[in-house]
Amino acid sequence: MKALTGLFRFIHALLAALFSCAAIMLILIASRIGWQAFLGDLDQAAAQGIIEAVGLLAAAVVALQIAETIVEEEVIRDADISAPTRVRRFLSRFFVVVIVALAIEGLVATFKALHEDPAQLPYAASLLAAVAVLLAAWGVFIRLNRYAEELEPEAMADAKREDRKLK
Repeated sequence: MKALTGLFRFIHALLAALFSCAAIMLILIASRIGWQAFLGDLDQAAAQGIIEAVGLLAAAVVALQIAETIVEEEVIRDADISAPTRVRRFLSRFFVVVIVALAIEGLVATFKALHEDPAQLPYAASLLAAVAVLLAAWGVFIRLNRYAEELEPEAMADAKREDRKLK
């Protein structure tokens, strides 16, 4: 069983490395697009380039945060994800990044639609509405999960002990 657990840790570490590589590539691409916009004329095309670079950087943040979460939760801590406290904390870290990135992407899509193709505005609005639904669902999840945590106070103590591994 220990060999299988070690294999899973290795696979998680590999996935985190791949997410990190994807983040680095997105940062490089966004930097190139931003630099090209900086060197060009200060016009609408440059603004679109900067807006596109911001969207790519948001995606890079998501990839990097996912990599960090995988490393901390699955490689370093080797945490038991079944405890309510651990589930809430794990999903909260993930949802914060995803919601912020999707909100930024929705704003980018809105700006692009306004300037390039107004027919795309309903799709941008749908993305922003989906972000609002995700945010509300996350809030409900946290509220309901708090009740489960109150039934298992030892789970919070265990989670705090696991956090010491990161310090």
